[in-house]
Amino acid sequence: MVVNTIHWFRKGLRLHDNPSLRDSIRDADTLRCVYILDPWFAGSSNVGINRWRFLLQCLEDLDASLRKLNSRLFVIRGQPTDVFPRMFKEWQINHLSYEYDSEPFGKERDAAIQKLASEAGVEVTVRTAHTLYNLDKIIELNDGQSPLTYKRFQALINRMDAVELPADTITSDVIKNCATPISEHHDDKFGVPSLEELGFETEGLTTAVWPGGETEALIRLERHLERKAWVANFERPHMNANSLLSSPTGLSPYLRFGCLSCRLFYFKLDDLYRKVKKNSTPPLSLYGQLLWREFFYTTATNNPCFDKMEGNPVCVLIPWDRNPEALAKWAEGRTGFPWIDAIMTQLRQEGWIHHLARHAVACFLTRGDLWVSWEEGMKVFEELLIDADWSVNAGSWMWLSCSSFFQQFFHCYCPVGFGRRTDPNGDYIRRYLPILRGFPAKYIYDPWNAPEEVQKAAKCIIGVHYPGPIVNHAEASRINIERMKQIYQQLSSYRGLGRDMTQILITSNAHSHAIIFMSLYIFGMLPVFMPFIFFQRKSTIQAPKVAGTCRNTLISPEVKNQCFFIMLSFG
Repeated sequence: MVVNTIHWFRKGLRLHDNPSLRDSIRDADTLRCVYILDPWFAGSSNVGINRWRFLLQCLEDLDASLRKLNSRLFVIRGQPTDVFPRMFKEWQINHLSYEYDSEPFGKERDAAIQKLASEAGVEVTVRTAHTLYNLDKIIELNDGQSPLTYKRFQALINRMDAVELPADTITSDVIKNCATPISEHHDDKFGVPSLEELGFETEGLTTAVWPGGETEALIRLERHLERKAWVANFERPHMNANSLLSSPTGLSPYLRFGCLSCRLFYFKLDDLYRKVKKNSTPPLSLYGQLLWREFFYTTATNNPCFDKMEGNPVCVLIPWDRNPEALAKWAEGRTGFPWIDAIMTQLRQEGWIHHLARHAVACFLTRGDLWVSWEEGMKVFEELLIDADWSVNAGSWMWLSCSSFFQQFFHCYCPVGFGRRTDPNGDYIRRYLPILRGFPAKYIYDPWNAPEEVQKAAKCIIGVHYPGPIVNHAEASRINIERMKQIYQQLSSYRGLGRDMTQILITSNAHSHAIIFMSLYIFGMLPVFMPFIFFQRKSTIQAPKVAGTCRNTLISPEVKNQCFFIMLSFG
């Protein structure tokens, strides 16, 4: 029987370590490599132009690599459930392969496609390659529950089989007996579209800081590994202005799109460490960035509400304020705090910011200053970040807002002092906020404190050319810490109720109350309850809308160390 195969590319946009593709080639007579692109989704989804450009560059690079193997990429427009029945019939397909997707949406989509394949008599091959481990096996080891602490997750993976070696790269020898039917009109019908074809305005679009594709990913990996001292000792480079800029060794977007295999990265780190350290066993910390990614994937895989508060069993439902004006100013870089605004400007322009910059703006939006829900910040990151990853993005926002995984709410990032310590001269501010370029270093992080003559000399009057600060940070952070303290005190007062979802009525004052469904979870050092809390009214505590100083809200080095891996910068 002639075997006609489709390999469906989704995240694993590469030819190295692609076991499902290798398996599909083994007995195939014909092979069509397919990427399904929904044009309607492109024009309506909350995904920014930088991420779309990166994706299209990944597809162009993949197509170029396939051309070298006398094959091509088929970019199909439409919904998977609509196009697969048509492809099965038109191309007489009897085998389909793809990489396992652990996200709830992906699993639901794939179940629908498997049903269609079964009805059409198409055999399906699915292999895991986007994660280091089989996440279902981790959960099975944990009595069918997702681990809720990183410590528990580490204990579980220590009981797992070793990480599988990467599959060999697809070469011409591997694919030589497998033909790809290519028509002369292939580019017109199945070519990679342009941004303009997808409805994006490209006038004024700057050169991509992060070029997409497997080719670039492998070049960056080699550069990353050249830093032998850092890799071997896992020493973090000291933060400075240059640290905040995109790095030619950064890997996070390439891991997110699967241009780079996490297993290849894992074993390259392992090999280099053993070579430098003379065969010493690498510590788990060497793989910390990859393992945090794996942890969030595991906690999210069976939780379709992982990206929201309601219905999310691992999230404290904090009564955040609804403040569209403050949210818009934060997202657009108009808070009046140059450190925050420069970060958000870089994010909007380039699609990437340093992991500690992510910490700073996330804390500022949520528990630090504006008391706006982490859900709103997560949506902005989902739109603007090239490396936005559903599981990691949601998990990180819950972490940084103290809604889950982390409870040291009394530590806040100062929107003045933290930036000043990182880049005392303010070069980063001047790069992304040229309106403030004329301010001396003394005032560039708090220009509202500059005397009038200094503002005039800088040709920037605060409140006219650049906004004044949106809040008094010292006062807002003090009030918000008190809010968090009250919430966690309420929760901890019910310690010992167990996991039986006991319903409790809490009356916080004469005008508001909350119904809390308690279930006890232990994570980190502090036992806390992770409830569903349905607040009928906003908190009555409001932060004043004037400027102030930072005082004692600089985040401690200890907390910074604990947070280091949460936003995966890989570089």
